[in-house]
Amino acid sequence: MYSCGNYALAVAFCVVTMLCWGSWGNTQKLAGKTWRYELFYWDYVIGVLLFAIVSGLTAGSWGGGAWSFAANLSQASAANIGSAFLGGIVFNAANILLAAAISIAGMSVAFPVGIGLALVLGVVVNYAAAPKGDATLLFGGVALIVAAILCNAAAYGIKAAGSRGAKGSKGIGKGIALSLLCGTLMAFFYRFVARAMDMDFAAAAPRSGMMTPYSAFFVFALGIFASNFVFNAIAMRHPASGGPITEKEYFKGGFAIHLVGVLGGLVWGLGNGINLVAAGKAGAAISYGLGQGATLVSALWGILVWREFKGAPKKAAMLNFAMFALFLAGLALIIKAGN
Repeated sequence: MYSCGNYALAVAFCVVTMLCWGSWGNTQKLAGKTWRYELFYWDYVIGVLLFAIVSGLTAGSWGGGAWSFAANLSQASAANIGSAFLGGIVFNAANILLAAAISIAGMSVAFPVGIGLALVLGVVVNYAAAPKGDATLLFGGVALIVAAILCNAAAYGIKAAGSRGAKGSKGIGKGIALSLLCGTLMAFFYRFVARAMDMDFAAAAPRSGMMTPYSAFFVFALGIFASNFVFNAIAMRHPASGGPITEKEYFKGGFAIHLVGVLGGLVWGLGNGINLVAAGKAGAAISYGLGQGATLVSALWGILVWREFKGAPKKAAMLNFAMFALFLAGLALIIKAGN
C-alpha cells in the first residue's frame, strides 16, 4: 500500500485534493448546457466508484502484505465497513444537494456557502474525535473562513437582487438554503470514514478489523452508489428546478455527455483518495479542512471562467475579494496548525 511519508507531502496532497474537489463542478456546468444535473449525477457516481476500485487494485495493493487492498478488506470488521458505508450515504445526500445548488446559484455561491460551512463544522467534528494540531491556529483559521462565507453570501444577495428583482430574492433563498443544508450534512461524512481507518501506516499491519484508506474509500464509494438509487430517484421526481424526469432520459444521452459525468467523478475521486492517505500524517481535521479549501478554487472557476457575477454591482466584487483574502488567510492558519 502506498502511504504518505511526511507532513509536507500530506499538505501537498491536500492542495491537490483542494484542486480536485473545487474543479469537478466544471463538468456539471459543461454537461448542464444540454443535460439535467440529475442525469449528470448518475455518471458522476459511477466515476467515483471506478476510481475507488482502480486505486485499490493499484496503489492500494502496492507491496502486498497485510496492508494490501484485498487482504485488508477481507479482515475488516462489520462495524467499520458499516461506518465507511454510512459515510458514503451521508456524503451522497449532501452532494446531491450541492449539485442542485450549483444548478440554481452557480459554483461561485454553492461551494463557498455549502462546502465552506462543511469545512467549518467538519473541522470541529473531526478535531473533537481525534485532536491533532494547534487548536488556537486551527480554529482561528476556521473563524476567518466563517467570515469569508458571510462575505460570499452577501455578494450573491446583492447580485441576485440587482439582476432579477423579486425573482432574484426567491432564487437566493433556494440556492443558499440548499447550500446550507448540503454543508450541514457534508460536515459529517468524513468522520464516519476516518473512524473506520487505522492511521498508523508505519505499523507492520493494521489493527484487527480496521481498514486502510483504499479499502475504506471503496466501501465509502459503494455507499454512494447504493444510496444514489434512492436519493437521485427522489431528486428526479421532485427537482429543485425544472419539471420531473424519469430514468429513461438517462439512456437518451450520447457517449460524450456520459463521459463528462464520469470524468467529474474521477476528478473528485482522485481528490478524496489522496486526502484519506494524507490524513495519516496531517490528522483528519487538518486533512479535511485543507481539502475543503476547494471552496476557494470553485469560486475562482465560477467568477473568472463561468462569469457568474458578470454585471453585478461593484459592492459584490468587493465582497468577493474579501472572501478570497479571508479564505486564504484561514487556510494558511490551518496549514500552520499542523506544524
